[in-house]
Amino acid sequence: MDDVRVLDLSESIGGGYCARLLSLAGARVVVGEADGGHPLRSWSWAGPGSVDDGPLFAYLHAGHRAELIAPSDRLDQLIAEADVVILDDAAGRPDARDLVAAHPTLVVVSISPYGLTGPYAHLPGSELTVQADSGALAIRGHPSRPPVQAGGRSTEWLSGSYAAAGAVALIRRRDLGGPGGLVDVSWAEVASLSCTLFADVADALAGRPDLSSRPARSLETPSIEPTLDGYVGFNTNTAQMFSDFLVLIERADLMATDPSLVQIGGRLQRWDEWNGIVHDWTTRHTTAEIVDAAALLRIPAAPVTDAEAVLGLDHFVERGVFVDEPSGRMRFPRRPWRFDGEDIPAPGVAPGRAVPDQSAGDSAGGSSRNDDSPAVDHHGAGPAPMPGAGITVVDVTTWWAGAAASNLLGAIGADVIHVESANHVDGMRMIGGMFADRENWWELSSFFLSINTNKRGVTLDLGQAEGRDLLLRLVEKADVVMENFTPRVLERFDLGWDVIHEANPGAVMVRMPAFGLDGPWRNRPGFAQTMEQVTGLAWLTGHIDDQPRIQRGPCDPNAGMHAALATLVALRQRDRTGIGSFVEVPMVEAALAIAAEPVLEWTAYGHRLGRIGNRSPQACPQGVFACAGYENWLALSVTDDDVWAALVAALDEPVWAKNPSLATLAGRRADEERLEAGLAEWAAGVDRDEAVAALRAAGVPAAPAWNPRRASEHPQFAARGYYEKVDHPVAGVVAVPTLPMRLSGIDRWTARPAPTLGQHNAEVLGLLGLDADDLGRLADTGVIGTRPRGL
Repeated sequence: MDDVRVLDLSESIGGGYCARLLSLAGARVVVGEADGGHPLRSWSWAGPGSVDDGPLFAYLHAGHRAELIAPSDRLDQLIAEADVVILDDAAGRPDARDLVAAHPTLVVVSISPYGLTGPYAHLPGSELTVQADSGALAIRGHPSRPPVQAGGRSTEWLSGSYAAAGAVALIRRRDLGGPGGLVDVSWAEVASLSCTLFADVADALAGRPDLSSRPARSLETPSIEPTLDGYVGFNTNTAQMFSDFLVLIERADLMATDPSLVQIGGRLQRWDEWNGIVHDWTTRHTTAEIVDAAALLRIPAAPVTDAEAVLGLDHFVERGVFVDEPSGRMRFPRRPWRFDGEDIPAPGVAPGRAVPDQSAGDSAGGSSRNDDSPAVDHHGAGPAPMPGAGITVVDVTTWWAGAAASNLLGAIGADVIHVESANHVDGMRMIGGMFADRENWWELSSFFLSINTNKRGVTLDLGQAEGRDLLLRLVEKADVVMENFTPRVLERFDLGWDVIHEANPGAVMVRMPAFGLDGPWRNRPGFAQTMEQVTGLAWLTGHIDDQPRIQRGPCDPNAGMHAALATLVALRQRDRTGIGSFVEVPMVEAALAIAAEPVLEWTAYGHRLGRIGNRSPQACPQGVFACAGYENWLALSVTDDDVWAALVAALDEPVWAKNPSLATLAGRRADEERLEAGLAEWAAGVDRDEAVAALRAAGVPAAPAWNPRRASEHPQFAARGYYEKVDHPVAGVVAVPTLPMRLSGIDRWTARPAPTLGQHNAEVLGLLGLDADDLGRLADTGVIGTRPRGL
């Protein structure tokens, strides 16, 4: 993407991370600064204004160039030279829709709390209030305590991942002769998709039972558990993993003697008893001993780390995941993908503050965009081409992360063929086991139904020669081959890059192993929970007086967006050369990339970041407060001094808010507990929805903790069409969440529902010349199937 020029006019993490990802893909990035400088230059968790050229700015803008955006004609020139412009809700920036109208071939990225359309588009929002409004807050935490946010500002980071993937999709459309357009990313939709665990879809499949007396939040178990010297994180997504976990803790007897503990519901009901059993074993062993023992049983497990610990893990050290910033004053994660095994380029230097004499001329070269060139008029000559038009994807992924990558490709128009085996179905299907009393229950997984839309489903047993041969025949017709198993799986089937490349030299192969293709942990399995545990994201999540807690989800779609972006970049290169690339996108490195801030703060200043509950390093007071009635939680954030004044006025100047020192962030931070107590006392006597309306009218970021089981009923989501109805052969008509962004020219994300198991065997294998007799023989020998073996 070295012919793409990006102008970043944002001031947020999401916009900055979008710019970083585009830069890592080869684009040249200019950071537009006002006279006062970019606000992230002076940002550190030690407090705003405490540093200059802070570590977060250095990470997000390494290798970029800074330009002043004043006077206005200079800004106009920078926009005219750009292929992509990135915007957020920073004041004084151009309107995204106006830019698209004025520059038809320009790609404009907008990242905002609620998106640019809908009844909430004008509302202010913070990381906490958006998590609350999306349903992502209410799902997390123990029912006996207030819900707690996902730490580390992960919604903002993940918004940047989606924005970058959307931008590259529209660049591809422009390469096909189409227009540019708008990428409209909503934090609220990002939070909902990544952290509500598809609770709304599951609730709909269950018939919308009355759960009003049951809190939406819960904790997974086993999950993060204390050890002799710290914490260890487990994940037991399958029955086999949980059975092996009982073997690990030397309590396999429970499978026969206490079946209720084998079920998650039973463990939650007997929480203290169950934790006593687990901790009796874990606290007698070190974290390292437990992780090694779990690896032998193939149980996903990891040390639960802070910044100092994650830097010293042998796997990351051996793979060279953390690199030195050019000045040597900090370390940060390298680019989270690799092409053809090449060395990943060293990071560039972040730019110094822009000054007037730097703002003359286009010192970075010209743009590939030309608004004056003749172009197809897609406004009057039919629809613009879909960005994924002409792409065929052979999708051999399982669970969520890989499915998220291929889901985006399918949503933008690619033909995605999802390959699984009737002997070993996609593990995400088995979440439908909650409906095990229904016929074809494996087709009722809320996860699978939501993340595998726009795909055709084929079953092939790759362990049989004919199944493997048929896969390679599909590969011959493919542009992309994508998988996310541990490396040993494809090695067992002899389906590595050399085989795929020989079968189709023009195909891009994308591999997404949890921990990468080499290093001490290469063959360890890992899920989103594992990534949160090992990268430090869990260390930042949880109440201040509690242990680390997992965020429950965002690392899966985050890995998917990094893989989708890398895939589109590799396809762009393939279109130029005719030769496909081998792309490695380790799930853990995508997670480390958005968990960078603790490492930045630790290596630059020795700041050890930890759990702050529902507080914020940027806002004070901020928290979640119980209002009148049952489970009526209100989230609010005082994001600056003006918002504080607005809050005080809206509450009729309560006594606890009258100290003049509270007019500044430092003053409020010094009195944080007393302010929280005052807000808690006020909230306890008010109607939540009336309070939220009053605070929003005053300009205070506030939101209810929306019920994730009813996310599809949210007025903002409904107005933006975030949920779309699909008609599934088994589930019937169901509304599923889509991508958390809107792209110009795409009115609907879902063209077809998720496939049933082997639904398109005849359709797809027929393209290879197989007839009904062939399919019957393959079914008889177990090469294909439409029902999980053994069920």
